[in-house]
Amino acid sequence: MKSLFLATTALVALTAAAHATDPIIIKSVAVQPSQDILAPGLTQTPVATGAMKLENPSKYLGFYGFGTDGPLAAAKDAKPAKDKPPIEATKTEPDKNTYLVLAGQTGPAKGYNYGTHFLFQGHEAGPVDESGVHRGSLTRINLDANATHKITLMADTDISGKPLPLIDGSAWDPFAKVLLLTSETGTSGGVWAATLDFPSRVTDISGATGRASYEGVQFDSDGSVWLVEDVGGSGGSSTKNAKQPNSFIYRFVPKSRDDLTKGGKLQVLQVLDQYAKPIGFHDGKANDDILAPIQKVLYGYGYELSTRWVTIHDTDKDGIEPFDANAAAKAASGTPFKRPENGQFRPGVSFKEFYFTATGDTNIKTEAGQEYGGFGGIFRLTQKAPSSDTGRISIILRGDVAHTGFDNLSFLDGNQLLISEDAGDKLHGQRGMFDSLWLIDVTADYTAKDPIKMLAQGRDDLATLDTTFAGMPGYQNEGDNEITGIHVSDGDATPEGLIGTKVPTPFDGTWRVFYTRQHGTNTTFELTMKK
Repeated sequence: MKSLFLATTALVALTAAAHATDPIIIKSVAVQPSQDILAPGLTQTPVATGAMKLENPSKYLGFYGFGTDGPLAAAKDAKPAKDKPPIEATKTEPDKNTYLVLAGQTGPAKGYNYGTHFLFQGHEAGPVDESGVHRGSLTRINLDANATHKITLMADTDISGKPLPLIDGSAWDPFAKVLLLTSETGTSGGVWAATLDFPSRVTDISGATGRASYEGVQFDSDGSVWLVEDVGGSGGSSTKNAKQPNSFIYRFVPKSRDDLTKGGKLQVLQVLDQYAKPIGFHDGKANDDILAPIQKVLYGYGYELSTRWVTIHDTDKDGIEPFDANAAAKAASGTPFKRPENGQFRPGVSFKEFYFTATGDTNIKTEAGQEYGGFGGIFRLTQKAPSSDTGRISIILRGDVAHTGFDNLSFLDGNQLLISEDAGDKLHGQRGMFDSLWLIDVTADYTAKDPIKMLAQGRDDLATLDTTFAGMPGYQNEGDNEITGIHVSDGDATPEGLIGTKVPTPFDGTWRVFYTRQHGTNTTFELTMKK
């Protein structure tokens, strides 16, 4: 019997037609600055800043990146006190961007022409209301509108009047014609579906998809929803700085791709070891997973492991009430990863390759180190078809101290993959380096090669202020800036425009590249090539 460990000796074959265009050539940034530095030839233009007023503010939300519970920046003579209101407004932290070209969009201003180019995003933070609930929101940047109508609050409650949860991920569903929103809030998290008309009607569909700390969300060409969970684990008895792999990759197979509320099957990804046994979760034996020999193989260059999808919930048998997807995944011996955050299909290969990030421990002192995945990595899952029950998984980029905290990702063209970094304030200080936007070629060998640093992020004024006063009573916001919401799209809202179908040709006037510099000023940028 052949070993299930197969040395990777060849790259996945590609069709010439799918990758006929010349690659975008980007040179790496050589320094880590105090302010943003882009690779030569690139420039960035703000399309929205946190201080921009919403054209239709609510009781709790007044600006693109701030709530209404305080001033946008603390006054010079502000004196924090434990039992007093915040001395600065809560930042709403706009997250994953979704770009769409749409006709006939309306808004709160009757008769106003909002244009045709829009950027949607959920917000992963928000002020606390009188009930102690954090208020999430969905906004729309109207890229063709004037300043007064630039930012529209699409929704901050669902169809039942409940406050929206804090939102992390978003993806356009061209089959059901809704925007899917994910919430990374544990057993209160899940998936919500939002219409694009104003005001947006938002429906909780977690009875079908389950409750979990979902962040990444992506569709395949068959209409299945791929969900990436991000929930941290506990440390082991001898690995206090290394955390238990505790998050899973899911696939929701709907009964009808045109209506996700009709239910379907939720599946979890299972990776098999050399004995064809699932690599599962050992509750109460964290060290067995953190420093298990199989982790060195999972994160080892030159290996592939077999995978299969296991159904953990079927609405026909198990009902349509919300359930704990993470617990169900563990019970079914799904394979846990170290905080995977986002995933995307490689364009032009018929949805046969899915790439996802693992954040890692974001601590330079992790006892797991590189070999056991302490600094995360980028994984490739290959299947014969998007709905196949089996496949192969391998690491294509293993993280290290300088390249870690991998978060959002988006293909720049047929081969080159953009990966944003969220290392966190602690690791920033430990390594003396802020976050970066990396660019890798998924056909290249990175065993002795570094990715290209496309953007070296600095720290803006408000982020510097937040870091200075972090932890003091009255100051409640994040510290260092973070690169998030990286998104490459031509805005095609039809099934033919599903992300992963067409090979992007960025900076050509049709395909556009966006990202958000989260925390601090909460600015969303468009990246372009200098003329």
